Amino acid sequence: MRYPQRNPRPLSVRLLLAALGIAGVLCGPLVAQADTTLYVANVGGSNEQMYRQTIIPAFEKAHNVKIVYVAGNSSDTLAKLQAQKGHEQINVAVMDDGPMYQAMQMGLCSKIADAPVMNDLYPLAHLGPTAVGVGMVATGIGYNEEAFKKMGLPAPDSWTVLTDKRLKGKLGMPPITNTYGLHALVMLARLNGGGEKNIDPGFAAMTNQVAPDVLSWAPTPGEMDGLMQNGDVILAPYGSGRAVALQNTGFPLKFFYPKEGGVALQVAACVVAENAQPELSQQFIQYLLSPEVQAIQAKAIGLGPVNKTVKLAPEVAARVPYGPDQVAKLIAVDWTTINQHRAEWTERWNRSVER
Repeated sequence: MRYPQRNPRPLSVRLLLAALGIAGVLCGPLVAQADTTLYVANVGGSNEQMYRQTIIPAFEKAHNVKIVYVAGNSSDTLAKLQAQKGHEQINVAVMDDGPMYQAMQMGLCSKIADAPVMNDLYPLAHLGPTAVGVGMVATGIGYNEEAFKKMGLPAPDSWTVLTDKRLKGKLGMPPITNTYGLHALVMLARLNGGGEKNIDPGFAAMTNQVAPDVLSWAPTPGEMDGLMQNGDVILAPYGSGRAVALQNTGFPLKFFYPKEGGVALQVAACVVAENAQPELSQQFIQYLLSPEVQAIQAKAIGLGPVNKTVKLAPEVAARVPYGPDQVAKLIAVDWTTINQHRAEWTERWNRSVER
């Protein structure tokens, strides 16, 4: 038995709807793929410009994805990851190694997937199962080469120069809240029989031998640069990238890695745990480790490559930690221990060192 149709649509309408349905089937996956978004958290400034101009576009094109850059310093990113836990929005987080170790300890990062590029990395880039270094600078010492010559002082080569009494009133020291200052404290501890797990020798040296000669505890690199340029300070712990920035102004800053070792300061990346795009997040981190991106970072912002296959032009290589010999001399500090005690050390520093 046939039932009559109620309000049948005209043939033209039915054909149009059918066509739209077919188009939806054909175009649906393409639209969904084009609408995929990857949220990447990293620092702003020149780093953000580099990502937007030269790193992000190629990945977006290759994977048909839209990348949203979430700018903020490492502490900001760590706070966002904590706040978003359970309803993650950020897919990939890029932070300094200190905060990254905290993120790892808090379970905010997923396991880094194995990939061929991982075999090309220096050992120190493997921070742990859930994070990987994607670039590095290093803490060493910077000094005014012309001022040293005028004073008849020999070129320094050791962390012990921080205790040289001939620098009294001309010494700069970042506070413990600045990574360069923290690295200096750890190295003084190591030089005097201690280390991260026994920081007392470092505090003893900093309090009794270094602090009396310090002119300024400049809290930011910019302030230290100003003191250097004014001639008030002639030597201070410096980061390799910051040293290059000051050298670019024409200032006669000489930067060196002490013979006991410079301290590696890595920029690290992790796939945020339980995020909506785990596979794409892994692919983005692998992309950051590619020789092409590693070379871009070195040239644009002075990040030394963690991929040992990268070839840099001599003028770029001279400005960053580069090559197996130099990287092998860098020291990776024990961030797990440091993060456990940092608040206590900061209080002790404020009480006994900067008085």
